[in-house]
Amino acid sequence: MKAHWLMLAAAMLAVVPSTTVLADDDDDKDDAQRGKPVAAEAQVLTLPKGADLLPASAINGDQIGLPKKSLSSQILPTLTLGAPDSEFQIAPQKDFYLRAGQAYRWDIASNGGLEYKFQAPGFFRNVWMNQIVIDDREIHMAGPPAWLEYDGQGPITVQFQTIRPGRYDWYVEGLDGEQGMKGTITIVP
Repeated sequence: MKAHWLMLAAAMLAVVPSTTVLADDDDDKDDAQRGKPVAAEAQVLTLPKGADLLPASAINGDQIGLPKKSLSSQILPTLTLGAPDSEFQIAPQKDFYLRAGQAYRWDIASNGGLEYKFQAPGFFRNVWMNQIVIDDREIHMAGPPAWLEYDGQGPITVQFQTIRPGRYDWYVEGLDGEQGMKGTITIVP
């Protein structure tokens, strides 16, 4: 009887794809960084002509210049919503390319004088959310957030693992036309 179960377990391991989800338990390192924007350079990628028209699964992360997959979280450039002199500015970039199966840390910050309601429903549903950090307060969840709302200036750090390739829109709710604040998050293999 025991041999049957061992053979069944071995067969399951041979068929089921392996996925590693990393938990960052080094609280000492996090305490120094928590609640502060993490410096990271904007992505400089070599995108094929018409990349925005291609399905995300047709774009190769190696060919466009994404960093290799690693066991530690990669830090994305801070997405800053608004500026003291321009409430509808987006900096440093509005479109992001990520690699499927990689863990990331991403600061999304408000720097303007408006209330921003950051929405990315498709993206939030297609990543494994590890935690959200706001001013040294961690939110751990078993599902996606509905949105991130900024009533004042400051960052919200989102830590997640990408799962499913695809192109997902993000936007600030309630704005359109010249005021529209929106972009894309593309997860590629």
